[in-house]
Amino acid sequence: MPNLIEIEYEQTGASASTNELGMREMQARAYDARSHQYLLLKSPPASGKSRAMMYLALDKLENQGLKKVVIAVPEQSIGASFRNTALAKHGFWKNWTLDVDLCLPQGNQAKVKAFEDFMGDPMAKVLVCTHSTFRFAVEKLGVDAFEDTLIGIDEFHHVSTEGENVLGDCLDRIMSQTNAHVVAMTGSYFRGDNIAILSAENEAKFEDVIYNYYEQLNGYHYLKSLGIGYHFYQGRFIDALGEVLDVTKKTIIHIPSVNAREAYSDKYTMLGDILDLIGTNAKTDDETGIITMTTVDGKQIRIADLVTDDDDKRAQVKKFLADVEHEHEVDIIIALGMAKEGFDWKYCEHSLTIGYRGSLTEVVQIIGRCTRDSPNKIHAQFTNLVAEPRADSEEVADAVNDMLKAITCSLLMEQVMAPVFKFKPKIDPNEPGKKGNTIAIKGLKDPSTEAVRKIVDTKLRELKAAILSSPDIQKAIVNQADAAVVNKQLIPKIIMETFPDLTQKEVSEVTDHVLADTLFSHGKQTQEGDKRFISFAKQFINIDELHIDMIYKINPFQHAYEVLSKSLDKEVLAAVQGVLATQKAKITEEEINANWHLVEAFEEANGCLPNYKSKDEFEARLGLMVEKARQIFLAANQKEDLELTP
Repeated sequence: MPNLIEIEYEQTGASASTNELGMREMQARAYDARSHQYLLLKSPPASGKSRAMMYLALDKLENQGLKKVVIAVPEQSIGASFRNTALAKHGFWKNWTLDVDLCLPQGNQAKVKAFEDFMGDPMAKVLVCTHSTFRFAVEKLGVDAFEDTLIGIDEFHHVSTEGENVLGDCLDRIMSQTNAHVVAMTGSYFRGDNIAILSAENEAKFEDVIYNYYEQLNGYHYLKSLGIGYHFYQGRFIDALGEVLDVTKKTIIHIPSVNAREAYSDKYTMLGDILDLIGTNAKTDDETGIITMTTVDGKQIRIADLVTDDDDKRAQVKKFLADVEHEHEVDIIIALGMAKEGFDWKYCEHSLTIGYRGSLTEVVQIIGRCTRDSPNKIHAQFTNLVAEPRADSEEVADAVNDMLKAITCSLLMEQVMAPVFKFKPKIDPNEPGKKGNTIAIKGLKDPSTEAVRKIVDTKLRELKAAILSSPDIQKAIVNQADAAVVNKQLIPKIIMETFPDLTQKEVSEVTDHVLADTLFSHGKQTQEGDKRFISFAKQFINIDELHIDMIYKINPFQHAYEVLSKSLDKEVLAAVQGVLATQKAKITEEEINANWHLVEAFEEANGCLPNYKSKDEFEARLGLMVEKARQIFLAANQKEDLELTP
């Protein structure tokens, strides 16, 4: 199927250019906020967050009275981003020197001892370690040891307030009990599990520095467009993989874990089948571990295997990939649980992911692998290969829920990757509805409090993630819920749950901006003469005449349903609608047994079974019993033909 999302960029070069201090656009923005004690940098992969941390850390050591810098990263390989860097030759006033590197193979006890020695050495200034080592060190030394220290947390979304998340507890205690500074960095401030990152009190202390995906990608020299697409299949993924895999494109293939719905065998069998699909005459280089194969058209393909459990072979391949400097050195990487967060292969053109990914953060990281700027590509592509069930399968609801989650995730990614719009009330009737990226809307409420302003300015993407990941919203998409139900009940309810301290008035103001943002992020804008229009959910709206009441009458997720209905055959869509309907109505086997004679009587009188979609309440209830009986029969017998469908 064609891409669900296609975004074009202007190749301005702004995000890749540097100022007189050698800083790129995002780094300069972060440096301007250096006086804040708590900073949260939200920016995409490859935007230069690691170097931004260096600039901030050096200023805090030199000019803000701090004595130590401790940087914690999620895994050892990412620690390499913070090794010695010659900043002065690009215009900065000092080079970056790493005194202690604990992102090396070593036992935990030895690392904690080295950490303790570093904290006691007045001459040592900068240390990098993993999140794990940092946690152990805090437990051993106590939080008081981190007075006058900058704590840098890379990939901040790994932190949470959940009871077993020790890193979140460590950070909360350090912020509450010491004068330590904190710089947190993330490409996606969303965990995917709806657990808060920090306590509300400490989270409110952070000054956000946001550099969005559109700014990053629009400012590249080479990349001109990004496509996000989904390909649905039945059977085994290997039989559909050839439809989406173009071996002439530099590609990372992320295969599913053996426990995933899409896995049809063990990982080595799936890896072997993918290699057979790519080519023949496989030969492995003893020095690099790279596999060379010949495609059907005679082309030599170089493949990196990051699926193997062999530690030595995996380390060999990872080392080779870390040193890749030329486009021709690798063509395809096949990975399981790797080549995502912090992985850098700038030549990648296509991230091909097999199986639904439940975490928005993971999807962001995977897409980030193919969106680095490189002379070899003008287009980057993310494709998700997702299993589609048969209509007569008892797993139809779970499988379609996965598909729906993938689609709603892509809608959020469209907002992440597209331009950011600002909305304001339209006071002057002669004022144009759109000027640049500012949209004036009649009846829109301006943020009346600082809490609303901060949500609108810095947390709208995270809020949209919470909305789109809500099971209630996903069910509403499948069942084509009325716009009033979605906009006046479901969305405000999620806003209240996400920000429980908001008043009803504040919730209403945030809802206005969520709906306006959705309309302009997913709608298509056109211009005829001096009039500007936006089309959305089969409606064509004059932007100059746009009123907030009009937006409330539009189902903001109609596009998701249209994609789903085009992707699935009618039988599968009907089956999942039936499952969701019976779940909502709470039909039991006892009710079915007690009332089945009524179903039979209805069929005899009307010549057909009752339909649960009927407007007649009595028929609809009988229809729900029929639908539930069909599901029970399928679960028990797994037969292909069942004559109970209305």
